Amino acid sequence: MTRRKTKENNIRALRRLSGGSSYGITIPREFISELNWRYKQKLELKLYKDRIIIRDWKE
Repeated sequence: MTRRKTKENNIRALRRLSGGSSYGITIPREFISELNWRYKQKLELKLYKDRIIIRDWKE
């Protein structure tokens, strides 16, 4: 199977994680690099109307 083109790469499936009480998605590597996020970095999640906002966690 060939990889999708970058423009089509922003569609992701919601997956149930083991244990069944949490869900997850994968974020494209390009997004992570652009935001300078690292492995195991703490992130803040906020539900705003019909969106989920993910941003860097600040103390």
